[in-house]
Amino acid sequence: MKTAFNYLLIISVMTANLQGFSQEIAVGQVVPDITGYGPNGEEFKLSSLRGKLVLVDFWASWCSPCRKENPVLAEVYNKYKDACFTNGNGFEIFSVSLDLKRDNWVNAIADDKLVWPYHVSDLKGWRSEAAKAYSVTAIPMNFLVDSSGVVVAKNLRGSELNNTLRKYRKWKFFSNSDCKN
Repeated sequence: MKTAFNYLLIISVMTANLQGFSQEIAVGQVVPDITGYGPNGEEFKLSSLRGKLVLVDFWASWCSPCRKENPVLAEVYNKYKDACFTNGNGFEIFSVSLDLKRDNWVNAIADDKLVWPYHVSDLKGWRSEAAKAYSVTAIPMNFLVDSSGVVVAKNLRGSELNNTLRKYRKWKFFSNSDCKN
């Protein structure tokens, strides 16, 4: 009986992997690259932001907790976008929407004043390739990624996000070329 159970467990794990489920991304792990399209059809790659501290943020227009968190993200972005960090020069947010409808997504970006340039969505909702690659099972969910693409923290909210960025910050502001780590 125990052998049969173990056999079924192995088959279940193999089936889940074949269906595209990924292992959870942990702190210390290099993140998978994300290539997506913005509201105006422009292509964005997460890997193009190497060298910066990046918050990869999964959200959707219909997600109330996400929308409540968006003003915090906007404030943090404006505060830290030009800061030097011990593990990245500058700060960016790479937003991945799990919306199904383009208009809802674009309107939420405008309504919530999400002024950073990196917004992507494949408009597949929970079937999003990025969500699968990052094992996103609930939103909001985020990953703070250093200049090398390594996760340094996960699921930071409110003051916790601000405090973590403050911890990594060098106390100098720069004009893009001034910040050398």
